[in-house]
Amino acid sequence: MKYDTVKFRRQPKIIGSYSIVGPKEGQGNFKDYFDYIMKNDLFGEKTFEKAERKMIETAITGAIQKAKLDMKDINLLVAGDLLNQIISSSYAARAFDFPYLGVYGACSTMAESIAVASILIDGGYFENVVCCTASHFSTAERQYRFPLELGNQRPPASQWTVTGAGSCVISQKGKGPRITMVTFGKVIDWGIVDVNNMGAAMAPKMAIIGP
Repeated sequence: MKYDTVKFRRQPKIIGSYSIVGPKEGQGNFKDYFDYIMKNDLFGEKTFEKAERKMIETAITGAIQKAKLDMKDINLLVAGDLLNQIISSSYAARAFDFPYLGVYGACSTMAESIAVASILIDGGYFENVVCCTASHFSTAERQYRFPLELGNQRPPASQWTVTGAGSCVISQKGKGPRITMVTFGKVIDWGIVDVNNMGAAMAPKMAIIGP
């Protein structure tokens, strides 16, 4: 019997959210929807990795504030990022005095975080859970391709990893969009090997769930 979709009885709610992005993202069509746009990619830090950690801390704090909760009201943090050992999220978690569950799903990390948090809340184990994820173009380039310092040329059609962080508070109580169900997907490898064409690797998923 298949159990890939979980339908919630309590229907947890998103009661607060916060987003922070880099200057490139802040110039796009969605600029009016972000809570904070960074003036530069370093965000006042000495390295891009430290900037990513600071982005996560800022997003978590902002989401809790917008949910009108105190830090002591949070029962759990579910977060992840793109770096080895999800180090940005793990280092950011040091700044908060609540338990931390690290997850890694690459582009699906936020959805995975919300799914896990919703199941824990619907089961009655937690009341308020913070979900967060982040990526930084410059840290991802160093992680997956070439450090920017090398000055490698990028193909014109290559994708850019977003510089941004998003966080939300999932709760049993309060008002906000309800999470009615979650579906867990499968890993399907269609043999895409072009590191500069991440869109092609993700396109099969849209073909499967699309019309």
